[in-house]
Amino acid sequence: MSFLAPERLLLLILVGLLGLAYVLLRLRASRYALRFTNLELLRSVAPRAAGWRRHLLAGLSLVALAALVVALARPAQERELATERATIVLAIDTSLSMQATDVEPSRLDVAKQAATDFVDVVPEGVDVGIVAFDGTARLESRPSADRDETKQAIDTLELGRGTAIGDAIFLGLGALSDSDARLASIEAGPEEESAMNPGRLVVMSDGETTAGRENADAVGAAREVGVEISTIAYGTDRGTVMVQGETIPVPVNRDALAQIANESNGVFYEAASGEELSQVFDDIGTAIELDTVTEELSLWFVAFGMAFSALAAVGSLVWFSRLP
Repeated sequence: MSFLAPERLLLLILVGLLGLAYVLLRLRASRYALRFTNLELLRSVAPRAAGWRRHLLAGLSLVALAALVVALARPAQERELATERATIVLAIDTSLSMQATDVEPSRLDVAKQAATDFVDVVPEGVDVGIVAFDGTARLESRPSADRDETKQAIDTLELGRGTAIGDAIFLGLGALSDSDARLASIEAGPEEESAMNPGRLVVMSDGETTAGRENADAVGAAREVGVEISTIAYGTDRGTVMVQGETIPVPVNRDALAQIANESNGVFYEAASGEELSQVFDDIGTAIELDTVTEELSLWFVAFGMAFSALAAVGSLVWFSRLP
């Protein structure tokens, strides 16, 4: 945390002096009380001591003053926000080959964890959506800023037969056009819409298209709307799965995924482990253009000061029937 007017923090010295003065006055009052030699008579004529209650109220008042002084110094913090509201759709392969254990505990389990970690660190101002695909493509979570919804969609991904990469790309393009960011830009008017980032589609797979529309048709559609497709070839060449008691090799088809990325002006990545996959997602995240904005926190400290002042006032009314 920093301060936009740090010189005003010098006023905290006055708050400290008030606290010191209170302590000295209380000590002085104690010395005068000890000069009264007849203690029994003193107890009978003197009011009952307020004790800790009076000290508590004084402490609350001093904390309130300190909070207001900090508010005057204009505390602030820096946050990173996307330069413009953007959208990323993650298309995650859920074909049976993703149960291969060449990446422990399985390709899908590690992919889900890496995708969840990615969602956690995506900066504000970026909507994230999830598409799952095996023999068909499904929009599990439409692009939005609701991170909990997105992570829930990732957590519930399940395996199925087939691999429909082309269909996943078409569905991802539709999700990008229907994202919260896109709808907001349309409502804002033509200028905002024309400046809107078309979004990015990230396809993570370990295989090649065996169902649905062709990759080439999907890539052509992406080029028409200006959407870049980044692809992640995930897994190793030694991966195998058991199907009806038979061991079937499921090596990664890097060429098909590299072609999708190259023809759509995207970036092709390879990841043969959970660590490499996490690094890929980190690279994708850092490609988002960010601005550093300063957020002032003065209102929070004003609220704290008012809250402590209110507590001191209530305590004084309840215990002493007067305001401090």
